[in-house]
Amino acid sequence: MIPITLANTGEKNIIRKVGGNPDIRKFLENLGFVAGSAVTVISKISGNVIVNVKDSRVAVSKEMAQKIYV
Repeated sequence: MIPITLANTGEKNIIRKVGGNPDIRKFLENLGFVAGSAVTVISKISGNVIVNVKDSRVAVSKEMAQKIYV
């Protein structure tokens, strides 16, 4: 398992685990980041990532992205 910040751009991945405190996990789950979901990194800028998850494009800060494992 690696944080999504280290995933290759354009490569389809499966979310294995969402870490962090309960509030952060709930926030990420509401955005569609749940274990078993497919996620594709669109671009990375200074550690922040833009991903496609559940047919939506979402920008995630570096701090949040490091809690999403693929």
